[in-house]
Amino acid sequence: EAYEYIVNGRPALEWVMGRQCVKTDKKSGIVNDANCYAVETIGNPAYPLELFQRVITVSLETMRIVKNLPKLEIRETEETS
Repeated sequence: EAYEYIVNGRPALEWVMGRQCVKTDKKSGIVNDANCYAVETIGNPAYPLELFQRVITVSLETMRIVKNLPKLEIRETEETS
């Protein structure tokens, strides 16, 4: 169900996974590692996991709210002359 929450055409979970994976820039050789960032900058090695868990919670709660919304009724208005 968490994958049903779509943000800008992709599930929110995919956005997080794409940003959290380790990547090396081909030109500069700079390594973008969310795990290192979590330890060095935030001081919390569990940050990537906690972020993923938060996104799961937000996704599930958002979908629960959306599914419980009443059906949208669009009423035709009479044109006045």
